[in-house]
Amino acid sequence: MTQSTRQTLVMGNWKLNGSKAMVAKLINALQTAATQHPAVAVAVCPPVLFLGQAQALLTDSPIALGAQDVDIHNEGAFTGENSAVMYTEFGVQYVLVGHSERRTLHGESNAMVAAKFATVQNAGLTPVLCIGETLAQFEANETQAVVERQLQEVISHCGIESFAKAVIAYEPVWAIGTGKTATPEIAQNVHAAIRTFLASLDATVAAKVQILYGGSVKGASAAGLFAMADIDGALVGGAALQADEFAAIISAG
Repeated sequence: MTQSTRQTLVMGNWKLNGSKAMVAKLINALQTAATQHPAVAVAVCPPVLFLGQAQALLTDSPIALGAQDVDIHNEGAFTGENSAVMYTEFGVQYVLVGHSERRTLHGESNAMVAAKFATVQNAGLTPVLCIGETLAQFEANETQAVVERQLQEVISHCGIESFAKAVIAYEPVWAIGTGKTATPEIAQNVHAAIRTFLASLDATVAAKVQILYGGSVKGASAAGLFAMADIDGALVGGAALQADEFAAIISAG
């Protein structure tokens, strides 16, 4: 199956950024780009405090709403957490799990990420599984082993078939927020390895799953990345906060 049979998905992760004024300005500015490129799926992941505002602004919009993290519980004495079931009331469609910042700054293990993945799917939402290697692992040629371990934990917990209703985001940690971007060829090689690994268990699922690239994507680099056979879009960080830059990435799809 070629890349053209999978829809390109461009998703913006706003991280810990935003205000009511910024959310309104950015979403309104992105509506035009999303409408002008209906073949590209577009989503934004604002901080949880702004989900209600974003939901209202995105009424009848082609832009989907995502959340940046989730707790493994749906309710209970878990101060400060947010559940997948709660997200369903705000029109959330996608939920990031296992982002490198959660793994690094909050010590989330592969097992914890797999549990979050399951919680998201059980609520009827689409998990976006973030996987990737550090600079030390990249330089030690451990990239494939690292991403396969991260995938295998989810497969062991949820089954290979779970990826039929999920998105994968490959984010080389060494290229996040550093301005460094893996060349399209480097990224393609990893994406192809991910798909080959999944295909060894279920070729149909592997051919269907969208694999996004998430390492400092910019408007200028997006077209080259999206031209690769196994790169199905982007999980965008800093550039997602700039309407013109994010629109350029959407248009590259």
